Amino acid sequence: MPSRIPDINKVRQLIPPLSSEMHKGQAGRVGVVGGSEDYTGAPFFSAISAMRLGADLCHVFCEPGAGTVIKSYSPDLIVHPYMRTSDKKDASVDNIVKRVTDTFGRLHVLVVGPGLSRDDAMQNSAREIMLKAREQNMAIVVDADGLFLVQNHPETVKDYAKAVLTPNVVEFKRLCERMDVNSKEHDQDTVAYKLSQAFGGVTIVQKGPVDLITNGKEVLRCETEGGLRRVGGQGDILSGTIATFLAWGKGYEDGVWKHSNEIESKDIAMLASWGACCITRDSSKRAFEKYGRAMLTSQMVEEIGAAYAKFAENK
Repeated sequence: MPSRIPDINKVRQLIPPLSSEMHKGQAGRVGVVGGSEDYTGAPFFSAISAMRLGADLCHVFCEPGAGTVIKSYSPDLIVHPYMRTSDKKDASVDNIVKRVTDTFGRLHVLVVGPGLSRDDAMQNSAREIMLKAREQNMAIVVDADGLFLVQNHPETVKDYAKAVLTPNVVEFKRLCERMDVNSKEHDQDTVAYKLSQAFGGVTIVQKGPVDLITNGKEVLRCETEGGLRRVGGQGDILSGTIATFLAWGKGYEDGVWKHSNEIESKDIAMLASWGACCITRDSSKRAFEKYGRAMLTSQMVEEIGAAYAKFAENK
């Protein structure tokens, strides 16, 4: 299955205008399910990256031990300490799921996994939240410990075209093993293609030297140059930027602003993921050029605005 690079001008059509006629929330409302006592940086990077790209609002649903910490990172995020680990007396999955899903009317898209942990209560709650999101036809981005959840329960996202999985090399291999896709039998493009097909057409974003994006029907590739530094949190940035593009895609579908209607709904997840890959990789390159081996993920976040400007406006 040969891959291709899409027309950037088509992807740009998903970006809402900065207009006085639009009100708060119309340019994207993102929810991030993740954040445990041991992992507070991942959900923060995902959420703040969504906002740095241009989402209007971002909600983080996390464990109380993570909530205060994440609130201290930035007052721009809305933090809900609703999640619970198994050792907590009030770790009722039904109650947790209800508290989170009661906010769905305020969200366009959900990111599941950054800093979630593999605790049973956290995993079970996240799984039920994802199933509720499916019922609401909400786009879902799955990363990190969310992919561990999908590895154990593929049916959570199987056949759901609005799900986007973002595995790294190790996670991709494990998903292939779980779905009986022989990763050694085909070239890289074809393996990603077949994994998406095994999941019933979910969008797979296979991160690597070249990012491959596929929905089991075609394969897009992102060759935008990235930085050489490999530091934890870059995948979280990608999950947040994909979420913002998907939220914009929701606005595009709903006709929130005037546009050409050129993009079909079935193509939004693919184009959104490709645009987010381009911006994330360029952010990494810009930060690496400034800081070299000393580069931190937080410095990548600071470059999202410049990377967006280049992508959207050729600056």
